[in-house]
Amino acid sequence: MMGSAAFAECREGQVELKGDFGQLAFSIELADTPAERSQGLMFRETMPRSAGMLFVYEYPQRVAFWMKNTLIPLDMLFVDANGRISHIHENAIPKDLTVIPGGDSVFAVLEINGGLVAKYGISVGNVLRHKVFSNSSPIWPC
Repeated sequence: MMGSAAFAECREGQVELKGDFGQLAFSIELADTPAERSQGLMFRETMPRSAGMLFVYEYPQRVAFWMKNTLIPLDMLFVDANGRISHIHENAIPKDLTVIPGGDSVFAVLEINGGLVAKYGISVGNVLRHKVFSNSSPIWPC
């Protein structure tokens, strides 16, 4: 999952993160339609450690999530249109109906397995790279 050299071109099925920890890459499923975002990771019993789901919205907006019908704990990284992490929610509880607010100007949300934010030291201000951020002024362009 970690690499020491710079990553190649952006790939549809991969998102890269950069921060004090170095660089990470996650294989992702893209959820960029209302139906895909609504389904999310519900009913899945497992997810590979280096996998995740990238939720992408048409424009930056206020978003909130919940864990109804989600069976695995998740870390949620809320990201602005430039690819910068603006908020993190760690270890969302499976099946919990509590609303998890992400902020007012969220363009994308990366869900990864719970505990990985702490394990790798991912923090607010870290940067994501994926082609979905190309229409803006990406901090880490493809």
